[in-house]
Amino acid sequence: MMKPLVYKWLAALLLGASFAATVGAQEVTLRMVSAFPENGIYVQRILPWIQKFNTEGKGVLQINFLGGPRAIPTFEAGNAVKTGVVDMSLNTGAFYTNVMPEADFLKLTQITVAEQRKNGAFDAINKVWNEKGNMQYLARMVENQPFHVYTNKKVDKPDLTGQKIRISPVYRDFFQALNASVVTTPPGEVYTALERGVVDGYGWPIGGIFDLNWHEKTKYRIDPGFYDAEVSLIMNLPAYKKLTDPQRNYLQKQLLALEAENTFWTRYGNEETARQKTFGIETISFDAATSKAFRDQAYSVGWAGATKQSPEVAARFKALFSK
Repeated sequence: MMKPLVYKWLAALLLGASFAATVGAQEVTLRMVSAFPENGIYVQRILPWIQKFNTEGKGVLQINFLGGPRAIPTFEAGNAVKTGVVDMSLNTGAFYTNVMPEADFLKLTQITVAEQRKNGAFDAINKVWNEKGNMQYLARMVENQPFHVYTNKKVDKPDLTGQKIRISPVYRDFFQALNASVVTTPPGEVYTALERGVVDGYGWPIGGIFDLNWHEKTKYRIDPGFYDAEVSLIMNLPAYKKLTDPQRNYLQKQLLALEAENTFWTRYGNEETARQKTFGIETISFDAATSKAFRDQAYSVGWAGATKQSPEVAARFKALFSK
């Protein structure tokens, strides 16, 4: 008998015919998955947008949300978009570096997505995504969400020696520079890893740990934050190109409306910081000079890793992403 995962992939492949079959019709339905769990803040934020998208897009364009990692596993969702198994994904570059390592460079942006659209950064991203990923980078729906180190072992300086820290590619180089032993796991496995002592801590943005119940197994958060969580919508490039002008214009209108809601994230981050304090998660802070050096090191290590992976793209992006 075939495993359930194989059944899911077969089902997705069969659904894949639906886009091509409807291109000639007036209305097109795009199949979308999320690399994040459905109970998390990112999916909960996107669902009302999808509902609005479908209500206003009747007769033009629709989105069929197929689900989160239970539909397609977290680290396979990017490749599913590249190969056309699905049309769209709510994703982060760190989760599809297996498709293109440049996807992880988006964490290093220090300007808003609105500024990225104005200064040419967005176009530069799409040039790379088109050529290397067979994708269209549609919109960034999360901003002002710095990453942090969360740990169950108290430190008095930026040094994670002796600690096993769960990572995604976002933090690998930086956490290794802080002398941590790193462990890669999907988000859905972190709670158990903390519970069993497989890891001492993890990297994650300021928001979202309550959605996954990680607060129950977390003692400390290290400040300051670093980088900026990038959660975006990506689309299969051939599927994007098959859209008619009215369909593409409608999609763009809704994407810009989604990005216009990004002011939410600053307020949300402040609320989550206060909530963590209320729950008893202690903040580990350093003096001003150490804090600046800590954050500067994060970007220095991040750009060094990007340059090693893809020198030309890193140089182009650094000029556009920096303040």
